[in-house]
Amino acid sequence: MFRTFGQNIPALSVGANVPAVSVAESSEAIEATIELPGVEEKDIKINLDGNRLVISGEKKEESTKDEKDWHVEERSYGSFYRAMALPFTPEDGAVEAHLDKGVLHVVVKKPTALAQKTKTIEIKTGAPPKA
Repeated sequence: MFRTFGQNIPALSVGANVPAVSVAESSEAIEATIELPGVEEKDIKINLDGNRLVISGEKKEESTKDEKDWHVEERSYGSFYRAMALPFTPEDGAVEAHLDKGVLHVVVKKPTALAQKTKTIEIKTGAPPKA
């Protein structure tokens, strides 16, 4: 499932066009952490299209004063886009997003039917009963 994350995106260096993403899965949810330094909350869009989670937006260029002669400027600006096909269609209200210090945290809760529940099996002493 995660191998297809970002598939069909041109090979670009990580920057404004393709933000770095970490994805983890638990029995209750899929969690994605996306690095978006310098991007404001209002410039980020998160959409669900069936079972596809789409994160897009734009990092806007800061105005620079012409009184400086720039020798090197390595900051990147422009639009970005990441999409991930989920192995399920999320229920309404199952997606939460928080932006904290340039890192976007997205949690997609799994449908109740898919949530894996751990069951503890009792171990009995002695030989098993004869069938």
